[in-house]
Amino acid sequence: MSQDSANDLLIQQLLQERDEMYCELSRLRQEDNGYVEALKAQNKELEAQINKQNELLLKKEELINKKEEQLNKLTDQLAWYRRRFWKASSERFIPSDPNQRKIDFDGLDVLPQEEEMIKEADKELQAYKRQQPQKTKKKPVRLPLPEELRREEEVVEPDGINDSWVRIGEEVTEVLEHKPGELYVRRIIRPKYATKQASQEQEEPAVQIAALPPLPLPRSNAGASLLAELLINKYQHHLPFYRQISMLKQTGASLPASTINGWFQGSCDLLRALYLRLQELVKESDYIQVDESTVPVVNNEKHKTVKAYLWMVRSVMKPLVYFHYDKGSRAQKVVVELLKGFQGAIQTDGYEAYSIYEQKKGVLLLGCWAHARRKFEESLAEDKAGAEYALAQIGKLYQVETMANERGLDDKQRAELRKRLAYPIMVAFEKWIVKYYPSALPKSRMGRALSYTYNIFHRLSRYHLDGRYKIDNNLAENAIRPLALGRKNYLFCGNHEAAENAAVIYSLLGCCKTANVNPTEWLTDVLSKIPVYNNDYSLDLADLLPHNWKNS
Repeated sequence: MSQDSANDLLIQQLLQERDEMYCELSRLRQEDNGYVEALKAQNKELEAQINKQNELLLKKEELINKKEEQLNKLTDQLAWYRRRFWKASSERFIPSDPNQRKIDFDGLDVLPQEEEMIKEADKELQAYKRQQPQKTKKKPVRLPLPEELRREEEVVEPDGINDSWVRIGEEVTEVLEHKPGELYVRRIIRPKYATKQASQEQEEPAVQIAALPPLPLPRSNAGASLLAELLINKYQHHLPFYRQISMLKQTGASLPASTINGWFQGSCDLLRALYLRLQELVKESDYIQVDESTVPVVNNEKHKTVKAYLWMVRSVMKPLVYFHYDKGSRAQKVVVELLKGFQGAIQTDGYEAYSIYEQKKGVLLLGCWAHARRKFEESLAEDKAGAEYALAQIGKLYQVETMANERGLDDKQRAELRKRLAYPIMVAFEKWIVKYYPSALPKSRMGRALSYTYNIFHRLSRYHLDGRYKIDNNLAENAIRPLALGRKNYLFCGNHEAAENAAVIYSLLGCCKTANVNPTEWLTDVLSKIPVYNNDYSLDLADLLPHNWKNS
């Protein structure tokens, strides 16, 4: 074989090997490309699964957070209900750690003179507390039954007594018993008198008869005592009319509900002028307390009961109180109309509607320490240390009031005592709130308590300016309490008119309570007299109000 042929053969072999290598390389590339695509597809599938799992985890985390918030809320509510229904109802705070009552000056921006005043006030309060005698729990004593009650004697003889036994004494046990009430009919007999005929010209003799005594509702057969009993039973003893109808039926009087409702409406219309005169007298005073409370009222358009509001205005210096209903509204416009023309001090809670009087000339707005104290009590389970400190400082303010009451101080002396002891405590407490607020969560119970107290602190501190001013609004809340009891029994008012009528009766019975007047006797007498007053404008209806009333 020539050299050229050998070279050509070698070249062909090399070219064939090259082609085979290219084919193998191409095959490998195709195989690798499919594997890579499979890996990419697998990676995408894994990424989709991971994203799906992440979304599920996020949803589960959101659900867990929501459940935790709901659990915390329910735990707070449970703690509140336990404290509300199973613990002592007194709001008085007794700290477990006596050191909690000390004022913490660390970080407080107080002047040296203020710090000295605060320490002196705290020292005097501690000394006063140590001097107080320990109160011992009194044992219950059975009081004798009133002598004026009618006695029915019942003699119980022992068995086996004969002539050989001699009576040497007796044991007497008195037990109170009760019989159902009794209805009776008042027969008003008016004799008629006629003159004898004086002459033939006189055709008929003259007839004379006494005028009918004034009746509360002339076109009905309901007497003043029965009307008073119906109103007292409903608005003081909280008995709905349907229960009273059932009770009257047991005494032999079957009265339809429409008749009772008519008597109720007529009585309220009769007393409305007295109610309006009461409003005038309350607004003439220079120191009042205002509060509002809910009352369920049937809404005929919605065919269900809705939450409405009754407003209460109480004169502190006079035993006068009245309720106001304005279609159930709690809006600020109701306050403006309710207290139109009033000049003096107004004591309220922290409801924002009252803030309109903050800048009004001639009006001083006062706060209520009982409401502030209640906020800190609700945060005890959440922030025990902070809440106990706040309650301890508020307790010192109430201790000053106890000191003034026990010493029998007049208004001027009480104001001086507050200025010397209570005001320094309030200065330190306000600065403690400013310091402590950043450490509390804004939406927590403690954060809300601090914010509530600080925002109205200027109102809370003003009570020390005048010894007449009260430290809290509890007198107003006591006046509202019958309303809260009533709505648990008769459940709702049938309409707006019924709620307005309820406001009239609650007002007048509230005045009986503050004036310590028997409401049954007062209402019976007033229902008998008020027709005369309503027809004679020379008489002042104020004479019939409980604080001026004289039973004759």
